Amino acid sequence: MALFMTKPIPTIQKFMTTSPHSIGKDQTLARAHEVLREHHIRHLPVLEAGQLIGMLTHRDLALVEALADVDAKLVTVADAMSTEVYSVSPDARLDEVVLEMAEKKYGSAVVVQNHKIVGIFTTVDACRALGELLATRLH
Repeated sequence: MALFMTKPIPTIQKFMTTSPHSIGKDQTLARAHEVLREHHIRHLPVLEAGQLIGMLTHRDLALVEALADVDAKLVTVADAMSTEVYSVSPDARLDEVVLEMAEKKYGSAVVVQNHKIVGIFTTVDACRALGELLATRLH
């Protein structure tokens, strides 16, 4: 009879992007575009007084700016952000987070500890995690 040794499921902390960029709710959409472009990212957690209050994605910007009479230099992030943000703690299990993201079609999970953003886990991070786990667990 063979004994199977199972490795513990890693936490989100192992695969998250640390120190994610964020933006204040009163910044303009033009500024949000600059941040996304400059850092080659698609998700911006939105803060008010240092607290997470929303998420602005590249897709959100495209949708809002497609509306007539929208001036990206005048419209604020608060007007375009989503207030539904999926947040998890750094010790959340990877399997639980990715299943929730898939179920709800979330593009990211903001990692929060002591009311502060410590990371972000995006679908790109999920693909990287899958690749790494497949490479190390199946050999």
